[in-house]
Amino acid sequence: MTFAICLLYNSNTAMFLKRGNMDSKLTKKYGLLTAICMVVGIVIGSGVFFKAQTILTKTGGNMPLGIWAWIIGGVIMMVCALAFSQMAQRYEKVNGIVDYAEATVGSKYAYYVGWFTTTIYFPAMTSVLAWLSARYTLVFLVSVCPNLKLIIPASEGGAVIGPECMALTMFYLCASYAVNGLSPKLSGKFQVSTTVIKMIPLVLMAVVGVVMGLVNGTLGSNFTTAAAVTTSASNGSLLLAAVCSTAFAYEGWIIVTSINSEIKDSKKNLPKALVIGCLIVMTIYVTYYIGVAGGAANQDLIDNGATIAFINVFGPVFGNILNLFIAISCLGTLNGLMLGVTRCMYSLAVRGEGPAPKVFSQVDPSTNMPNNSAVFGLMITAAWGLYFFLANLAQTWTGPFVFDSSELPIITIYGFYLPILIQWMRKTKDASVTQRYIIPALAAAGSCFMIYASIVSHGIENFWYLIVFAVIMVIGGLLNRRNHQEQS
Repeated sequence: MTFAICLLYNSNTAMFLKRGNMDSKLTKKYGLLTAICMVVGIVIGSGVFFKAQTILTKTGGNMPLGIWAWIIGGVIMMVCALAFSQMAQRYEKVNGIVDYAEATVGSKYAYYVGWFTTTIYFPAMTSVLAWLSARYTLVFLVSVCPNLKLIIPASEGGAVIGPECMALTMFYLCASYAVNGLSPKLSGKFQVSTTVIKMIPLVLMAVVGVVMGLVNGTLGSNFTTAAAVTTSASNGSLLLAAVCSTAFAYEGWIIVTSINSEIKDSKKNLPKALVIGCLIVMTIYVTYYIGVAGGAANQDLIDNGATIAFINVFGPVFGNILNLFIAISCLGTLNGLMLGVTRCMYSLAVRGEGPAPKVFSQVDPSTNMPNNSAVFGLMITAAWGLYFFLANLAQTWTGPFVFDSSELPIITIYGFYLPILIQWMRKTKDASVTQRYIIPALAAAGSCFMIYASIVSHGIENFWYLIVFAVIMVIGGLLNRRNHQEQS
């Protein structure tokens, strides 16, 4: 605690920014490659390795229907990315999504968008990724060292909720914060490295799995013969359920806009990164899904997941190593999320908004990082991690306010998109019909679908989450009002 307080008030190692000064003092340190790797690295986490099982189950064992689900989910992501890439060509201040909200809807609305990403969206997802990274690290260690002793045996869930997993979660969270806070350039290099590493098993399965499936006939059989999954639903209903599952796998690309002021030639490179990155993700997801279909029969995939396909294609050793790749994949996503978390409060403070803007708008002259903002982000992330552990993992927190903090913030981030997209269509008069109306309208439709997907998937949990969301927004509004009263 003393260390955190010292960081917050160390005026000897920070620079003050005046209210309304949009010169963020953050240098241009990231190139196009890093930005693309941010998009790919954040979106592709642990879920893609196991979605084949989920999608096949949702579609009643129908492989072609599953491919269509991945394509539709990817198209929704692409049109949203295209819509915001147009805004990225025009607006560049401190934090992309906040900048776009300010330019299209207004400063007050932009504040609430920024407060939401600062206190809910980024930290909630970041805390979950720290846990996933720890979980799959332990799963890998147990697979290669079966005699590894855990306080709670692995067979009883020790690698998921045991003390070792929670300790490793805290280490990963702090280490990710340290890398981003002390060396932003190292964080960018780590993002590129983990993105390349996580692509290895995905590309290998996409290529080798398809070739092997064509040679032995497994792929053709999976396309023509559905697995024995009992369902009376129509193909349309099955496809909708499957697309709902892919919706969450495509989430996270908007986070790269949080470093728009640090991307070299941002108005050119950020739009490219959004479009190219999302296209890569969509291509990888679809081809990987087809490759997995070449490695095992549909029924085996439903019963045992994608791991059985890796074992069939590459052998049992690589099947175990897959867990290591998943852990690295999660660490890459964690790094990208933490990169956004550390800058969120700063993006409000540099506008003179939110609590203590003079404190949170400071930038360290040595590391060129908003350290005070980063400390605040780490604290909020830890709080959401505690909630996730009690409510979702240990399940010792019972009652109405129990919800999945890893997915439900999606219902509000896409809700926040809608006014931005609508106002873009109203105000942007110098763009073509496609840029002004068609792409934003498709993005708005995709956003509505994401909201619907969240409602369908989580039911009554949405209600309890929205109450928590509303309370946090009210607190943010009161703090901002107090700030303005003190400054007036």
